[in-house]
Amino acid sequence: MKIGNFELKDNVVLAPMAGVTDMAFRELCIEMKCGFTYTEMISAKALFYDSDRTKQMLKVSSIEKPLGVQIFGSDPLIMAKICDLFNYNEDIAIIDINMGCPAPKIVKNGEGSGLMQNPSLASQIVKEVKKASVKPVTVKMRIGFDFDNINVVNFAQAMEQSGADAVTVHGRTSTQMYNGSANWDIISQVKKKVNIPVIGNGDVFTAEDAVRLFNSTGCDGIMIGRGSMGNPWIFKQIYEIRNHQPVIFPDSSEKINLCMEHYRRAIYYNGEDRAVREMRKHIAWYIKGLRNSKEIKDKINCEKKSENVFKILNEYKSLL
Repeated sequence: MKIGNFELKDNVVLAPMAGVTDMAFRELCIEMKCGFTYTEMISAKALFYDSDRTKQMLKVSSIEKPLGVQIFGSDPLIMAKICDLFNYNEDIAIIDINMGCPAPKIVKNGEGSGLMQNPSLASQIVKEVKKASVKPVTVKMRIGFDFDNINVVNFAQAMEQSGADAVTVHGRTSTQMYNGSANWDIISQVKKKVNIPVIGNGDVFTAEDAVRLFNSTGCDGIMIGRGSMGNPWIFKQIYEIRNHQPVIFPDSSEKINLCMEHYRRAIYYNGEDRAVREMRKHIAWYIKGLRNSKEIKDKINCEKKSENVFKILNEYKSLL
């Protein structure tokens, strides 16, 4: 799949997810045949005001580069200005503008999916970023703000007319958050009405789901978010099913081994204290469905040192 002048390795990509898709996790997904990754969602305003903590989110490893940077905001000029940080950074291939995040604290500021209520401002943002960027510009959106305002077809057309090189559509409204089911039929409608690549997103939890999304919408690519949490194997499984190979599922030992590898990389990139805190949720996702997983999760959540966590995981693995 080609977006602007950039050719992706594969058209199955990892969604940007705040607090989830850090460098350690992105590396694992790339190694599992993920075609492209994005940074976590980054505040354009924080970058504009030179936040050191926010700039840390732009770090890229040699395994994954180049990647896409996803930014959010509502000030067209600020969002355009920060393109200076990306234009000659060879680690960054695409600038993605978030117009789909449903988090209330984002929406109330008129950012994320709040922009779907203000198409004229959204268009202005894309126009200004496109003028300032030498990299392709894409937009991630929902099907509408709520069920009374499903406007994604017109919204996607407006983004295309404003200069967007591709759009990603999550098949839910903003007010749905992650409840209910993703509406893939509306993604199909978008695909028929625009002439730029359309990436489908929402409710892909298995390789079979991915095939159904491709077939039912005709989308050019798919983006996987929650389906990858604790399950980087999903990218490899999609590759296998699309290439008519047996789909291989990890056993309990493989799940825990990859979990520990993820933990080691998190320590390397983020430091001990942050890794201990942030890996708790990842561990819960990796071991979900395994015997006595709740008991193990509760024990790990009480630990403050990684060496103790590794001990618990190794003992757990030996009992499965």
